[in-house]
This record gives sequence, C-alpha cells and structure tokens, in this order.
Amino acid sequence: MAKRRITQETFDAAVKENMEEFEMDPDEALREAVEQFESQGVDLSFIVKAVPAVASDEKPEEQTHEIIQALESLRIGKDSTSVTEVTADMKRFTEHCLLGFAQRYLAAQKDAYPVILSYCKKSMDEQDAVLTTLSALAALTDGQPDLLDAEGQQFLLDVFKKYQADSSVTRVVIRAVRHCCLKHEQNRQDLVKGGILPLITGAITQHSGCADLVKEASAALRFMTFDDDVRVTFGHAHEHAKMIVLEHNGLKVLIAAAKAHTNNTSVLSELCATLSRLAVRNEFCQDICDLGGLKLMMTLLADSYESAELVRQVLSAIRAVAGNDDVKDAVVNAGGVQLIVIAMNRHTSNSAVCEQGCACLSVLALRKPNNCKAIMENGGALAAIQSMKTHTDAVNVQKQACMLLRNLVSRTNNYNQLILEMGAEALIAEALRTHRDCGDVGKAALRDLGCQVELKELWTGKHGSLTN
Repeated sequence: MAKRRITQETFDAAVKENMEEFEMDPDEALREAVEQFESQGVDLSFIVKAVPAVASDEKPEEQTHEIIQALESLRIGKDSTSVTEVTADMKRFTEHCLLGFAQRYLAAQKDAYPVILSYCKKSMDEQDAVLTTLSALAALTDGQPDLLDAEGQQFLLDVFKKYQADSSVTRVVIRAVRHCCLKHEQNRQDLVKGGILPLITGAITQHSGCADLVKEASAALRFMTFDDDVRVTFGHAHEHAKMIVLEHNGLKVLIAAAKAHTNNTSVLSELCATLSRLAVRNEFCQDICDLGGLKLMMTLLADSYESAELVRQVLSAIRAVAGNDDVKDAVVNAGGVQLIVIAMNRHTSNSAVCEQGCACLSVLALRKPNNCKAIMENGGALAAIQSMKTHTDAVNVQKQACMLLRNLVSRTNNYNQLILEMGAEALIAEALRTHRDCGDVGKAALRDLGCQVELKELWTGKHGSLTN
C-alpha cells in the first residue's frame, strides 16, 4: 500500500507548532514532528527535515528553507541581473540541492527549473558563468529528469558543442545529461536524435586523461542503454547500444580509455559496467575480445582482485561477452576460470561478487563439456556451494549457483556424485523452500543431478474441457 504524502508547508507548520505551543527547542521540535508523521505512515522522503531559517534581519517573522531563500534571490534578478552578480546565490542553491533529494524536490515545486535554465542560457558565452549555472542545473535534475524540456535539451546540446575543448564544462554537461536520462526514455531518445552520442564518445577520446570525465561519460553512455522507464512499453535500449558500437566506435573508445587508467579502480569499474551493457550481439562480444578487452579483464582480475567492486564489474563484463561461444573458450584458455574462482574465494562474504562469479561460470559451462571440466578441476562447483551456504538469504546468489550446478551436469553425469557429496541437494532444496524465484532453476538442477524432484506438467498439448 502506498504511503501517505504531505506538503512541506504542513510539515513546517507542525515543527513551528511544536516550538510555539509546546515550547520545544528547534531540534526537539523537528525530531517530534518526524516521529509524529512517521508513526502515521507518512512518506517523508520528499520533505526537507530541517527548521526553516529566518529570511532576513528586517523580517524575522518570515521563515523559509535556505534553498528557497537562494532561489528567491535568483528569481528577483532573473530578467535583469548578470550571472556574475548572483554567483554566490547560484552556488548556495547548488550546495543545498546536493544535500538531498528533498531539497531538490522542494526547489522544483517552487518552479526553480525555468529560473535556473534562464541563467544557463544567459551564461552561454562565459566559461566560468556557464560552469556555475550548469552545476546548478545538473544538481537540480538529479532524480528529477521530468524537469528537462525541449528548451533544456537544446541548451545541453549547444553548450556541449561550444565547450568541447573544456574538460570542466564538458564533465558537468555530461553529468546533467546522465541525470536527465535516468528513468526517462523520451529524454534519451530526444538527446540521441540531437546528436549526444558522438559528443560523449568524442569527449572520452579528447579528454582521456581526465579520470572524472571518463567516469561521467562512461556512465552516461550506459544510461543510454537502459530500459528503466516504467511509463514506456518499448524503449530504444538495444538500438542505442548498437548505435554506440557501430556508428560511434564505442567499444574501441572505452577499451582505449580503460588502458589509459589501469591503476584507477573506480574508472575501470565504470568502463567494465558500460562494456557489459554494449555486449548485446554476438559480434560485439567478439569485437571486445579482438580489441584487447578480454585480455584487459583477465589482467584486472589477476592484479586487482582485492577490490570487490572492480571484481564484480569485471565478472559482469566477462559474463556478458561470454555469450559468444568462441569467447567462452578464449576465457577458459586464458586461465579465466581459475581467476574467477580465486576472486569468489577472496570475496566469499560479498554477495554481489558471489552472484556474478556463479553467473560467469554458469555462462562458461553452458553447452561446453570441456569448460565444465576446467570449472570442476579449479574448484568452481565448490565455490558455488560455499556461496550458497554463506548467502542463504540472497535469492540471486542461490539462483545463479543452481544454474551453474545444473549446467555442469546437464550434458554429462560425470560430476553428479562429486557435486552431491559437497552437499548440493540439501542446499538446493533449502533454496526452493526459501525463495520462490528459485523454483525452475532449482528443480532443473535437482533433476539433472539425478535427485528426486516433483515436476509439475503445466500443459500436455492435448485438447480438453476447461471445466471438470
């Protein structure tokens, strides 16, 4: 059931009442208001949980939140004041937007977007000013992509083209694009039609030494391949991925960037995450391998296995490119199975690493008896069993482990006894009892392991009456 919502004014009035009627100090009044509304099942995620500040010494009775004070100062000078005259207010507005979503939401409710956009357009010809206003726009749209309109889209494209050589402005433009494309399919499609993709890939190449920009740009490309807008039945995620690869040389650009930042784990994590989103066709998987991407991933697993986040993203990327059967063999021949198992054993307590490790081995084992042999010899099945024992409450770990065990024995029964002796049957049965989503893969694993399992025949293919 959806939680109740209240307005900021209602919340502020309750805080004020606690202070005036019950003589509470500000902190106590605020705490009491929060507890009161939460006990009533009210969603306060959209509410600024702070005591409003006095707007000025002249009018102490006027209290409002600081972000609104900054916004009002900007609104007053919107039509006449230059950007340089309101720099302090613009930076103050940005700082408060960065405090949390509630502040950004309140500003948007008070029509901040047209005010900030007007300053953005006014600042186009001055680098320092445009950086200040763009930062405000990027902060305001974080979590609020619906704010962006056609005028705002054109501004982002224009400022991107104008300041391509400036890494600071480019990085903030890309951040704004990223914020406006998350969970918003129409913005993605409009910006792609406007030519955003070559601008982003070009920025990665032009500013390859700027780690923060490369991270932002890689994430922005990845967001273009998302299908996360629940309001849209069919998105263009697959088409955008193909465009990035085929029309804008995205794979080569990303792999070259990764080679330029081999010591920066956060950049490498972002780049691997984006590569995994682009491996949407068999030939793309092979291209990643041919461009040196697979060799790079193997090196990262061997040299950076201490970083759980990087390991997770590398495993996810290997899982994606191993959709190609030839790449499966290349991974195994490069010693990938051993590296994957080492990473899983090193990060046994990390459910995300265990999930991706099991999924990776599962893909490598699929339709490949020789790969199954390598996985068994290198302790892959045992690592999956250990993952199931450690993460009994993580449904995705249980599912991927079941899938791996099933793939290891689906074409041969050579390993059935070994896997059963590890305790697989009891663990799979427990996963079936605990997680409904494990039903199909768990039963398939038990069946192929030669265990007793009740399989329900959903349809026989025969005509019959629908009534008894």
